[in-house]
Amino acid sequence: MEFEKTIKKPELLCPAGDLVRLKAAVDFGADAVYLAGEEFGMRTAATNFGEEDLKLGIEYAHKNNAKVFITCNTLPHNEEMPRLPAFLEMLNDMGADGIIASDIGTMGLVKKYAPKAELHVSVQSGICNYETARAFHDMGAKRVVLAPELSLEEIRTIRE
Repeated sequence: MEFEKTIKKPELLCPAGDLVRLKAAVDFGADAVYLAGEEFGMRTAATNFGEEDLKLGIEYAHKNNAKVFITCNTLPHNEEMPRLPAFLEMLNDMGADGIIASDIGTMGLVKKYAPKAELHVSVQSGICNYETARAFHDMGAKRVVLAPELSLEEIRTIRE
């Protein structure tokens, strides 16, 4: 199968460490933002979003035709697991467009507790080949973030 050559408008995806930055990114043209809640996101130095700001941020982005992807890309330990389903259900109910995960167990929980959100696979998963990308696709991933060290040729091979 030959790779289709279509021209697509690039998506401008911006980080949003708090509600002020989310609004700024959306106001200046971001198509989507990614952010973390108070738990389960790897950006520990960022302010991150409490429940109320998550709700307000998703509403603001959607009113302005932008998507919101929530990072849930930590490797949760056993003691954290009981809190994860409720967090995912909350994101689902708030209308998060996607959840970015790196842990296979978390990915399974995303599919179960946040079925309205797309599953995106985090760069932390280290995807360097087409078999891994295909396996994540088969698990329901709508988007995978490839390892940053790949060459353009390697990315092209994975895409094909």
